Formats: sequence, C-alpha cells, structure tokens
Amino acid sequence: MKPIHGDTASAFKAGMIDGLPLAAGVAIYGIAFGILAARADLGGIGTGVMGAVVFAGSSQIVSVERLIAGAGPITALVAGLALNLRLILITASLRDELAGRPPWQVLLGIHLASDESWSLMHATRARGRPAGFAYLVGAGSGLFLAWIAATTSGAMFAQQLADPQALGLDFAFVAAFIAILRNLWRDHDDLLPWVASVLASGMFVLTTGIEPSWALVAGGIAGALTAALMPQKGRQAQTTADGVHG
Repeated sequence: MKPIHGDTASAFKAGMIDGLPLAAGVAIYGIAFGILAARADLGGIGTGVMGAVVFAGSSQIVSVERLIAGAGPITALVAGLALNLRLILITASLRDELAGRPPWQVLLGIHLASDESWSLMHATRARGRPAGFAYLVGAGSGLFLAWIAATTSGAMFAQQLADPQALGLDFAFVAAFIAILRNLWRDHDDLLPWVASVLASGMFVLTTGIEPSWALVAGGIAGALTAALMPQKGRQAQTTADGVHG
C-alpha cells in the first residue's frame, strides 16, 4: 500500500504551487460557467455541489447549456459524458501511479485528474523533476478549489443581476468553451480527430432532426474512434521527445 502522507507532502505542495497559474485560468472560465449555471436556476450552492461532484468543466458547461436549451436531464447527462470520453484514456494512463493504492486513493486520483493536472505532471517529468501520484493530487486539488470557488461566485454574482443578457454575459458560455478548446489542443496530430468529430456532429444535426445533444455523442464517438485508428508513430515519437510516459 502506498501512502499519501509522509515524504509525499512536499510533492503534494509542489504540485499545488506549480498548478497555481493553471488554477487562475480555470477560475476565469469557472466564473463564466457560474453565470451560465445561474441561468439554469442552479444557484450558488447547487453550482458548487455540481462542481464538487462532477469536476469536469466542459462536461458541466455542455450539460447545463443543454438544460437551458430545453433538453431533458438524461439527454443533458449523456451529452456531458460524451464530451468527456477522453478522460477514460487519461485515467487509464495513470495505472502506474494508482497501482497498489487503497480504493480511496484510487478514487481521489481519478477524480482530481484533469487535462491540466495530467499535462502538468508529465511536463514536470519532462523537465527532469519527479512527479507522481502526490504531485498529481496536489495540482488537482488546487484546480478543484479554484473551480468550486469560481463557479459558486459566478452563480451568486449572476443571481444579483436583473438581466445578465443585457450586459452580454450570455456570451460567457461561448467564451468559456473557446478557452477550454484552446486548452485541449496539443498539436497537429489532434486535427484529424477534431475534424471527424465536427463532421459527424454536423451531419447528425443536418440529417436526423433529432435533439442536438445527441450530435455531441456522435461527434465524441467519431473523434475517439478516429484517434484510436490513427497511426501512433508520430504521437509516440513526440511523447518520447517530450519525456511524457505512463
């Protein structure tokens, strides 16, 4: 059994400190999500609870946007899950960090693993510094706290406004999603899966007439399948050069 205390405390602290710049960015679109959540009548407490339980920015944004658009809760849930299919691959890549740990540590690591904390862990390794489970949890904890604080504050702020749309705050969803997409882009190897996802979603909307939320499912599946079928030589070479492993 691998402990999370003792000598790992310094790694946890290092992860949290290194993640502060990322936490600041997360807080910005967290406020935008909070404003969006207020339009769905979630309120400050409800938004905070959702963030603590789900802790997946893009998934939360899409789910809430679908609710505002009139989709049912099941449809909104499926849309959010489809958008975050990539997290299955991220958590699967953590098998070395999670191996031999008690269930509560495995669940903690999986819950706090995000695009930002996962990328930061590997970037730290590429610079020659040790970064493992405790570092990941430290970085993820900082992002988690920033997300909860920002989304809750955004929702409470929006509730005090008579008409958020009059101030242009309805654009917050679009702005937040653009920020998330920019953060997810790694290099040109991502282009083909992204194109496949966009085409599948667009064709679904244009040809089926079904509730648009399901287009996200189609796009997510198409993008994931395209990425899985692509030759891996370029990605593996880039991974090796960057020092990213796991």
